[in-house]
Amino acid sequence: MKTIKFIALLLITAISFNACDTDDSLTYIAQPNGELVFTNSFQSEYLLIPSISANLGERFTWGDADFDIETNINYELQKSIIGDFSDMEIVGTTNENSYAVTIGNLLDYAEEAGLDADPNTEDMPDAGSVYFRVRATVGTDATLEIISETEALNLRLLGGDIVVEETFKNLFLIGDATAAGWDNLNNNTPLVRHPDNENIYSYTGYFSPDATNPEGFKLIEVLGQWQPQWGAGANTGEAAVNDGSTDDPSAFVISADGYYAFNLNIDEMTYTLETYDASAAATYATIGIIGDSTAGGWDADTDMTQTTFDPHIWNMNGVELGDGFLKFRADDAWDISWGSANAISGFGDLGGADIPVTAGTYNIWFNDLDGSYILIAVE
Repeated sequence: MKTIKFIALLLITAISFNACDTDDSLTYIAQPNGELVFTNSFQSEYLLIPSISANLGERFTWGDADFDIETNINYELQKSIIGDFSDMEIVGTTNENSYAVTIGNLLDYAEEAGLDADPNTEDMPDAGSVYFRVRATVGTDATLEIISETEALNLRLLGGDIVVEETFKNLFLIGDATAAGWDNLNNNTPLVRHPDNENIYSYTGYFSPDATNPEGFKLIEVLGQWQPQWGAGANTGEAAVNDGSTDDPSAFVISADGYYAFNLNIDEMTYTLETYDASAAATYATIGIIGDSTAGGWDADTDMTQTTFDPHIWNMNGVELGDGFLKFRADDAWDISWGSANAISGFGDLGGADIPVTAGTYNIWFNDLDGSYILIAVE
C-alpha cells in the first residue's frame, strides 16, 4: 500500500513539473484589432500636366494599425489599375504613417491605366481611376496583417493649351523664439519655397527663445489656425505634421539667441537647423520694391517695413501690383539690388534679373541676408 502511494506521489509531482514547464513556454500571439483608415482628404479629381511633374500629387496618411502589442509596424502603400488588386503593385514601404507620390508618379499610373490627353486618340480616355490601399504587417514573415479599404483617385490628363493655376502651400513661423510669439495671427514671417522644388522651404534669420520657458518654433499653414501644424519628429532631423487628425508635433528647438538657417523638406519629412554667421552682413536704412508692376514704376521705390525683431527682414502687406516686373533694392539706389527670373518665391541675386509679377494684391517679404523673397496673394 505504501508503494502504491509513493508511485502516485511521483506521478503527481511529474505532472506538476510538466505543467510548470508548459506555463513557462506560453507565448503571446499578437492579433489585429480594428480598422486601418486613410486620414488625408482626397480631391474629387486630380488634374495632371507634365510641366508640374515634380510637384506633390498626394500625401497618403493613415492612423496607427493596432496589433494589440508594442512592436514595429511595416506599412505598404499598394495600387491597382483594375481595382480588385489582382494586379497589385507596391508603391512604397515605410514605418511611418504617411507616404507621398508626385504628379509625375500619378502620370505614370494614368499611363498604366490607358489614359491619354491627346484628343486624336479617341480609344484612350483622358480620365479614369487608379485604386490605392495600405497594408500593415508585423514580423518578418508578415503573416499578421491589416488592410485598409480601397480609395479611388480620379485622374484627369490635361493637354493642349489648358493652363492650370498652381496653388502653393505657405508655411509661417510661430513660437516663443520668433517675432510673432505663440500668436497665430501676428504678421507671422513666412518661409520661402525653393523655385526648383516646391517641397523645400527655407528661412535664415534671428531667433530669440523665451528665457523663462524656452521652446523654439513651429510652422503653421494658415494664419489664424493651429492646424495643419509642422514641427519636429521623434528622431533627429525628422519632421512631423498634425493635419488636424493627430497630436501636435514638438517644437524645433532653439536654445540660445542668434541667427540660424532652417530648411524643411515636406516630401521627405526632414529638416536641418544650423547656426548662421550674420556678423559681416550689411544693415540697410531702407529696402523697397521698384518696377513697372509697382505704383512708382521704374522711377521710384515703394519702401518696405524693416522688422524690429530682425533688421534683415522686410515686409509690406496688401500691396497692389500690376502685370510686369519688380526688383528689390537698398537705399533708393541701384548700387545694391536683388532680382531673379523666378516668380512668386525664390532667392534674388545681387544685380539679378527682373522678377516677373502677375497682377494682384500681395503681402511681400524680403530677406537681405540671402536675398530670399515671397509674394503671398491676398484673397
